[in-house]
Amino acid sequence: MKNDIVSLYRRRGLKRLAAMAFMAVFLAVAFSFSMGIGSSGISLYEAYSALMTKTGENSLIIWEIRLPRLIMAVIVGWGLAMGGAASQIALRNPLASPFTLGVSSGAAFGATVIIMSGALSPWLTAAAAFAGAVLTTAAVLGIAKAKGAGPGSIILAGVALMFLFSAMTSLLQYTATMQQVQAVVFWMFGSLANVGWPHIGVAFVLTIVPSLWLIRHSWDFNMMLEGDETAKAFGVNTERLRLMAMTAAALMCASSICFTGVIGFIGLVSPHIARMLLGSDHRALFPASALIGACVVISADTLGRFVWQPQVIPLGIMTSFIGVPFFLWLILRGNREAVR
Repeated sequence: MKNDIVSLYRRRGLKRLAAMAFMAVFLAVAFSFSMGIGSSGISLYEAYSALMTKTGENSLIIWEIRLPRLIMAVIVGWGLAMGGAASQIALRNPLASPFTLGVSSGAAFGATVIIMSGALSPWLTAAAAFAGAVLTTAAVLGIAKAKGAGPGSIILAGVALMFLFSAMTSLLQYTATMQQVQAVVFWMFGSLANVGWPHIGVAFVLTIVPSLWLIRHSWDFNMMLEGDETAKAFGVNTERLRLMAMTAAALMCASSICFTGVIGFIGLVSPHIARMLLGSDHRALFPASALIGACVVISADTLGRFVWQPQVIPLGIMTSFIGVPFFLWLILRGNREAVR
């Protein structure tokens, strides 16, 4: 009997490793293929030749435009997906994501204020968006902590602030000029067009540190699946873990959208796909969600650059086209695989 259990555990572990290896290979293939997609007419062979030689116009396009764009796509997908997985277990809600905290609304409001002020610095806009997202999260968690830091309190506070900042952003747009409204709307579409190497460095640090913390506490999150009382019986401080998980999720989400604009559905759909494939063990769920999120963002960005050349469809629009059908399917199937 004991040998059967050990054998089953090993087979399940091998299945998970094989699934994640497949995801990693798919990501590498999608990354490689996307290198040759664009309006400049550079073929895949020419793209990799330029990547190796580092000289000429093609090399400039690859090193300064396409490669930063693709690396940022991986970081954005990674952060949003892992943040979504953390949000769903922390809030015990299958429809939770980092945006449940009002992160996107706070970031949009911060960016709108800077854009309407006439400042033309992308860094200043990104800083304002990041500050808006972080301050919104702090307000939500502060309200929730005053009410006991329960999942219901966090969700209600996040939804309330989401509507508040959305209304404030709409009010600013109502009083803005046509050029200012156009700039705000374009930012809110979500795009990887303006990212560069410095942005990648900042986003990578602000994504990898919370990711490592989440993976380190995977067993604690597994205990939370059985309920707060059971988790507390095993020594898990559920209130602190929930607040830290939401803080990590919001930080990863804020570091992504401050440079790219609002990108939806990645944090919602990626953890569900990972959960359906690998189960609810967060030792596998967190990295699998991150890989799936990166694959989805890379694929959506590639499609956005391919389907309407030479025009580029913004990433936020493409992820919605991908995410909405899955979201509706998730509702119709009754959420049988949802977080308990």
